[in-house]
Amino acid sequence: MERRQRGVSAGLLLLLYQISHVGLQNIPSVTLGVLVLNIFLFLNPVRPLSEVCLSVNEAVHRKNWQRLLLAPFHHADDWHLYYNMISMLWKGIMLERKLKSLWFAYIIAVFSLLIGVVYMVLELLLVIILDDPSYEMNCGVGFSGVLFALKVLNNHYNPGRVSTVLGLPISSKYACWVELVVIHLISPG
Repeated sequence: MERRQRGVSAGLLLLLYQISHVGLQNIPSVTLGVLVLNIFLFLNPVRPLSEVCLSVNEAVHRKNWQRLLLAPFHHADDWHLYYNMISMLWKGIMLERKLKSLWFAYIIAVFSLLIGVVYMVLELLLVIILDDPSYEMNCGVGFSGVLFALKVLNNHYNPGRVSTVLGLPISSKYACWVELVVIHLISPG
C-alpha cells in the first residue's frame, strides 16, 4: 500500500469548499461527525496505511482485528477522501433525515464493521476458488463499502427514482450495481 501525502491538498480543499457550500447547519449531526472523523484521520492518521489496511493475512492470520475498525476511516489519498466524503455528504443528508440520527449512527457503525468482514470472506473465497493465496495479501482502506451499502439502503427507502450513470438514465434499483462495475472498470483494485 502506497503512502499518501499529508496535509492540505486539492482534494481536501475541494471537499471543505463543498461542505461549506452546503452549510454546516444543513448537515445532520451524525453525517457531520463521520465527515469530521474521516478528515481528522486523514490529517492525523492513527498509523501508516500499511498498518491500518484490512487484509485476510493481517486480520485473520495475524489476528490484528483492530484493522476492521481502522480501515474504513483511513483513505489512500486526498482524492479518495474527497470522493468518499462527497458521497457520504449526500447519502447522509438523505438517509439521516429519514432514519433519524440515532438509528443512522447505528447503521454506520454496523456497516463499517460488517463491510470489512464481507471483504475478508470474499478474499478468502477467491483464495479457495482460484487457488491463489495472493488474495490473502490484498489490503484495502476507505469508506467505499459503507457508501455502497448506504446507496442500496437509500434506494430501498426511495424506490422508483432514476439515476444517471455516465450520462445514461438507469433505475436507481440497478444504478448502484452498474456504478460498482463502472468504478471497477475505471479504477480496478
